[in-house]
Amino acid sequence: MSKIILLKPSHGFQVLSRGRKFSTLFLQPPSLPALHISSLPTLLPATPRTALRAPNSDRRLLFPVRAIESSPTKEGEDEKVLSENGVEDGAPSSPLLPSSPSSDSVNEMAGKAGEYPTGEFEMVEFGWWMKAMVKLRMVFALPWERVKKGSVLSIKLRGRITDQLSSRFSSGLSLPQICENLVKAAYDPRISGIYLHIEPLSCGWGKIDEIRRHILNFKKSGKFTVSYIPICGEKEYYLACACGEVYTPPSAYVALYGLTVQASFLGGVLEKVGVEPQIQRIGKYKSAGDQLARKSMSKENCEMLTSLLDDIYGNWLEIISSTQGKTKEEVEEFINSGVYQVERLKENGWITNTLYDDEVMSMLKDRLEQKKRKNLLMVDYGKYSRVRKWTLGLESGGDQVAIIRASGSISRTRSPLSSPGSSIIGEQLIEKIRSVRESEKYKAVILRIDSPGGDALASDLMWREIRLLAAAKPVIASMSDVAASGGYYMAMAANAVIAENLTLTGSIGVVTGKFNLSRLYERIGFNKEIISRGKYAELLAAEQRPFSPDEEEIFEKSAKNAYEQFRDKAAFSRSMTVDEMEQVAQGRVWTGKLATSLGLVDAIGGFSRAVAIAKQKANIPQDRQVRLVEISRPSPSLPELVSSIGSSIFGLERTMKEMLQDVASFGSVQARMEGILFERLEKPDYANPIFSLLKDYFSSF
Repeated sequence: MSKIILLKPSHGFQVLSRGRKFSTLFLQPPSLPALHISSLPTLLPATPRTALRAPNSDRRLLFPVRAIESSPTKEGEDEKVLSENGVEDGAPSSPLLPSSPSSDSVNEMAGKAGEYPTGEFEMVEFGWWMKAMVKLRMVFALPWERVKKGSVLSIKLRGRITDQLSSRFSSGLSLPQICENLVKAAYDPRISGIYLHIEPLSCGWGKIDEIRRHILNFKKSGKFTVSYIPICGEKEYYLACACGEVYTPPSAYVALYGLTVQASFLGGVLEKVGVEPQIQRIGKYKSAGDQLARKSMSKENCEMLTSLLDDIYGNWLEIISSTQGKTKEEVEEFINSGVYQVERLKENGWITNTLYDDEVMSMLKDRLEQKKRKNLLMVDYGKYSRVRKWTLGLESGGDQVAIIRASGSISRTRSPLSSPGSSIIGEQLIEKIRSVRESEKYKAVILRIDSPGGDALASDLMWREIRLLAAAKPVIASMSDVAASGGYYMAMAANAVIAENLTLTGSIGVVTGKFNLSRLYERIGFNKEIISRGKYAELLAAEQRPFSPDEEEIFEKSAKNAYEQFRDKAAFSRSMTVDEMEQVAQGRVWTGKLATSLGLVDAIGGFSRAVAIAKQKANIPQDRQVRLVEISRPSPSLPELVSSIGSSIFGLERTMKEMLQDVASFGSVQARMEGILFERLEKPDYANPIFSLLKDYFSSF
């Protein structure tokens, strides 16, 4: 069986490290080959090289293609109005790599990033009239919106954090809701401070940076910020140290050892069982087939992973050193000494004190003069999420900006195995894009992307629709943890692309492969015979023999054709020459920081900077509030409710569903970067290792 995939970085057991192994860049294990037969899908349609300039495009070119019509089922759309929040810094410069464009091109990009507003968060002082209205609204607030004065907002951050809005039946944490709660709490006179209970996290660094930024924004209100970390790893401490006070229990698990990246290879295993992967790779960094064909890490893959690791580790050292008032060398020396004792953190000023949770509560009761109360006045994340922004005077009328969220792997149509809100369904997203384009009430659009990619045809169709939308009104792509391969395919269609420092993006590359199972069939006594008509009819049907020379040639040409179409569209979308794009493509994954210097991204920042740039592009004054309108907020449904219950009870449902969905997608063209996330070695409690391993194997190739 064969398939064409756009970049999926290699996987493995080889380890590159910065410090000792604790927090890891997991490259998911490769899959076992499926032995069924599928036909070669049609590659991306031929694209005329006629460039149209869109208004508000800032030299971003429209690249017309013939859009293939889909048959989406139009769903009802609920709109939720969100408030603005967040603060971003300007895009920092970064050293150029050998394969980067010229310094003049980089300077041009840096200058352009500097032209964008930062979207920096500033506390606005309400006038007497608005203060009076807010007090009146609180008096007559609905029961579920009432919060006692002097309360502490308590948020427990643990496990997976989604970039999607969550319904009231959702069990997980929602990044938009976390950020919104922090903004509301900053203005809410009933909230005295926030208490963050941070457990092991399984999200990427992009989301961590967004939450950290909002904690720093909250501190501008003058209210206290307290964090509590029972298990202290690099990612948890990175977030906790943004708070004014950091506490751990005396018996806390501390493991600040550094970061690692791993890659595993099945070449030797497949050789022993008689399976020969016949891989065609386009681009020297294209390593998606390496886990099947190789027995060790390639030089190019090692270079790419080392660069990613250096960027993330360097960022961690920089943030921690600036927070601690130390040099990066001092922080690295401390980490390399092997930090596992809580006392050492306290002695070196990394935490405020060692206290149990109840002792922290007692301390806050004393501080807020609530000694007579049995328990500290607190409001949790779930309840506070029901408080409307209108109650706090944060919701206003005026110009509207549409928010379209695209999270998860990409498929063209909904599968029976799809979980609500867990993936990007191309035909549904296209319907949303068209409805926004046809509506006159939206002045601009923010496309929020958190996707490693997926189906290439779906990615191309969405790219086309986003280009058409960008011709009608400004579109700003805001990247979260990852926007690579198919995810970057979508982003590059926007008028401006914004990423976090550690967003994983790029991954413009192609690999195609077929398994030769002749030796395996001979060993197990299996025989297969084919009667065919047409010179290449057996190209993908005959896995019982290797390619003929002619078949191998056309197989290579088809992969090269798919890569060139992807690369050329990226070049036109980013106003680069094909040669310039070739230098930064070739299947390479970049962090947002490096992608900015290379011209793949326009500026560094989060959601609030995207809002500020959307205002700028739409000629809306920066000091004027806009209404942020969520398009098609997920509504609670019976399948979602059952899914949530099943996941909570068994801890397997979500993993099994994703695994089966990946199996069902075999044979389709993929534009996907597989599983690059810096995480802890421990998995969340709900993750079953057996089913996670199966899912990883089936989703990798």
